[in-house]
Amino acid sequence: MAIKEKNIMNRLYLIAGGLLLFAVAVVVKLVDIQMVKGQTYKDMAMAKTEKMFTIQPNRGNIYADDGSLLAASVAKYEIRFDANTVTEKDWKANIGPLCDSLGVLFNRPSSYYKQLLRKARANRNGYKLIARNVEYLDYARMRKFPLFRYGPNRGGFMESHRVVREYPLGGMAARSIGYEKIDNEGHFTRVGLDGAFGKDFLRGNEGKRLKQKSAGSQWKPVGFDNIVEPQDGRDIVTTINTNIQDIAHHALLKQLEHYKADHGCVVVMETKTGEVKAISNLGRTKEGKYYERLNYAVGESHEPGSTFKLMSMVAALEDKVVDTSTVFDTEKGRWRIYDRTVRDSKWGGYGKISMAKAFALSSNTAFAKMIHENYKENPKRYVDRLMNMGLHEDLGLPIVGEGQPVIRYPGDKGWSGISLAWMSHGYEVAMTPMQTLAFYNAIANDGELVRPRFIKEARVGNKVLKEFGKEVINPSICSKETVKKVRQLLKDVVEQDYGTGNGLYAKNFSMAGKTGTAQKNYVAKDPDKLQYISSFVGYFPADNPKYSCIVIIHEPDREVGIYGADVAGPVFKDMAQKIHTISPVVDEVLPVKVEYGPLEKAYGKFYAHAQKEYHKVPNLKGMSGMDAVAILENLGLQVEVSGNGKVKTQSVAEGTNINDVTKIVLQLS
Repeated sequence: MAIKEKNIMNRLYLIAGGLLLFAVAVVVKLVDIQMVKGQTYKDMAMAKTEKMFTIQPNRGNIYADDGSLLAASVAKYEIRFDANTVTEKDWKANIGPLCDSLGVLFNRPSSYYKQLLRKARANRNGYKLIARNVEYLDYARMRKFPLFRYGPNRGGFMESHRVVREYPLGGMAARSIGYEKIDNEGHFTRVGLDGAFGKDFLRGNEGKRLKQKSAGSQWKPVGFDNIVEPQDGRDIVTTINTNIQDIAHHALLKQLEHYKADHGCVVVMETKTGEVKAISNLGRTKEGKYYERLNYAVGESHEPGSTFKLMSMVAALEDKVVDTSTVFDTEKGRWRIYDRTVRDSKWGGYGKISMAKAFALSSNTAFAKMIHENYKENPKRYVDRLMNMGLHEDLGLPIVGEGQPVIRYPGDKGWSGISLAWMSHGYEVAMTPMQTLAFYNAIANDGELVRPRFIKEARVGNKVLKEFGKEVINPSICSKETVKKVRQLLKDVVEQDYGTGNGLYAKNFSMAGKTGTAQKNYVAKDPDKLQYISSFVGYFPADNPKYSCIVIIHEPDREVGIYGADVAGPVFKDMAQKIHTISPVVDEVLPVKVEYGPLEKAYGKFYAHAQKEYHKVPNLKGMSGMDAVAILENLGLQVEVSGNGKVKTQSVAEGTNINDVTKIVLQLS
C-alpha cells in the first residue's frame, strides 16, 4: 500500500513540475513578446492596417522666352465619402446643408446628392465616389463643406489626387517640350526639355501621407495633413519663342502635306547666342496626317548630301589646296572613279567652272574632283581637317537621344578608294539636322561655334536659381578669310541667276544658304525604294545674320518634287520673311534686373482658364485629335479614336457631367 501511494505522489510531483515548467515558459514567452519582439509584432500588425503612401509633388512649369506657358502641372482631386464613420447625430444635422453645397458647386440638384449619400449610408459604403478631376480651388472649398469639415474620421471626407501635365500650345513642339515618366520599377523615360531638366529642377521632392485600410480593403487618408509635405519642382524659362514656333510649325506642316512627305523638321536659332527659338518635328501617319512623332532635329543622324559641300569647301580653303577661283572640268556631268560614277543633276554637266560657281550650282563632279585629287595621296589630311572643326563630335545637348555624327577615318571599316569623292558631297558621312545647323551658324557668326541652347534660367517664383548663358564650343572653326569667302558663296546660291536657291531670292530681303538633295535607300539598288532627303540650311539677313535655320524634309513624293530648292527652300523663305517682319528693327537693351510681369500674368490667365468647366465634357468638335485626347485623358476618361485629323463627332454630348462618363469615342476626319 505504501509503495502504491509513493508512486502516486511521484506522479503528482512530476505533473506539478511539468505545469511549473509550462508556466515558466509562458511567462518567458510573454516577456519576450512584450519586451523584446513586441514592437516588431506591432509593426507587422500596423503594416496590415496602416501604410505610408507617396505624394507626388507638382512638377515645375516650363515657360517660353516671353513668359507664356509651354507646360504646367495641375492637381486633379478625387473625392470619396466613407458613410461608416459618421454618427447618426452628425448625419442628421449636416446631410441637408452638405447636399445643397455639393449641388451648387457641381451644378446639380441637391436631391441628386441626397439620394447618392443616403444609398451609400444604407449600404454601409466606405468608399463612395462623389467627384473626380476636381480642381484645387474646388477641393479647398469642399474641405469646408458641412460634415466634410470634420475630416475623414468623423466627416467621412476622403481625397486622393494626381498631378497631370497641361500644354497650352497643344501639339506644337511636343517632342521638344517633352515629358518624364517613371515605371513601376523606378525607371525613368525622359523626353525633351521636361525630361532633360527633370532631375535637377522640375521634378521636386515627394511627400508622405499616412493611410488606413478600411473594412472594404480601401486605403483612406488619416487626418487632413501630410506626414511630409511635397516640395514642388522649380520652373524653367526656355529660349522658345511662341510666335516663331507657330510660324515654323505651320510652314513645315503645309509643305509636308503638299509633297506627301514621310517626315520633316525645322529649327530656328539665334546666331550670336545659340538660343533655339523654334523647333518643329512632324511625322506622317498611315492616314496622311502629321504630328510630333519623334525629335528628328536632335536624334536623326543621316547623310546630309549637298549641304556638306560647305564643310568640304571650308576644309579645302583652310588647307589652301584650292581657292574659290580654281577651275575644274565637270566632265559633262559624269566623272568615273574606279568602278563608280559621280553624277551632276544636270545632264551634260556645266563644262569648266570655278569652285565658286560649282558651289552655287551644287556640282557633285567638281567637288568630288576637288577633294579626291588634292587629298588622295594623304586622305588623313582631309579627315583631320573635318575633325579639327569638330564634325565628328556631338554637340553635347541636354536633350536625351542626340544622334551621333559619322566621319570615317582612313583604315576604318567601310573606307575605300572612293570615300574622299563621296564624302566631298555629303555621302559616307552622317550628321543630325541640329549638328549641320550649328556649323552653318558658326559661319554666320564669324567662325564662332556655339552650342544650341534651349533654356535661359531656372526659377522659384521671381527668384532666379540658375542662369544658362551662351556656351562656346570652338571660338574659331576656321580663319576669318575663309569665313568671308564662304559667306559670299552662300549668298551667291540665292542671289546669282545660276544658283540652285535663286528661286528664293527677294529683292528687299537678303538670305544666304545651301540647298541639298540627298538620295536615301540607294544601297538597295531598287528604283522603287529609292527616296530623297530635301534640305535647305542658311541664315538671314545675309550681311548681318540674326537667325540661322535648317529645313529637312524626308521622302517627298517623287512625282510632286524632290529637290531641296523646291521642297525645303520655300519653307525657309516663308519663315525667314515672317520672322523678319515680327522682329524689332532695333534691339532693346534690358536692365540687369527684370521683373517678369508678363510671365506671372500669363500664368495667372492660364491658371484661371484651368479652373473652370472641367466637371463637364467640353465641346471638342473642330479641335485637333491630339489635343482632344490630351484634354480627355487629363479629365480621367478613357478615349477611343477613329480616323485622323480634327474631331468630327464625339460620342458624349457637351455639358455631360464627368462623373457620369467613363469612356468617350472621337471620330476624326
